[in-house]
Amino acid sequence: MSKSGNILIIYLTRTNNTKAVAEIIQDKVGGRLVALEKENPYPENYQQIVAQVDRENEEGYLPPLKTKIENLEAYDTVFVGFPTWDMQMPPPMKSFLTENDLSGKTVIPFNTNAGYGVGQGFEQLKRLCPNSKILEGFSVEGGYEKRGVFLAIKGDREEKVAKKVENWLRDIGVL
Repeated sequence: MSKSGNILIIYLTRTNNTKAVAEIIQDKVGGRLVALEKENPYPENYQQIVAQVDRENEEGYLPPLKTKIENLEAYDTVFVGFPTWDMQMPPPMKSFLTENDLSGKTVIPFNTNAGYGVGQGFEQLKRLCPNSKILEGFSVEGGYEKRGVFLAIKGDREEKVAKKVENWLRDIGVL
């Protein structure tokens, strides 16, 4: 696969670590970069967002999205990026994957987390995209908001993550 216009990179970010990985992917493979946004943004306060996300996950609530993808059918490959929240995929990304049919597309997940891994996120993506070709996902440690570490993928660390992303893209046959 070469740099191509039929690639969509959709991502959800809070502290910009997932955005940093999305931008690295775009730099390597091209495509359209889209930040996923809710109609009503989450609170800025970390404890408030954690409590809200816990409730949403328990209730299966799918928040309404501000982001709409025009001409989704034009994309053959969709990179889906999200942080691990509550050891799973954040509710807004579940909303996106529920509202948008990615059947027949190649879906490639990527994730940032606070050191605990992707949790159930990639398994949830597989369940929400049953008729898509899912390639092996990429997960990397980002910030650790609970400890006040926000954007961690910058400077030297960004260069190291870019190398890991490049190796992953080669391993899955995208580069």
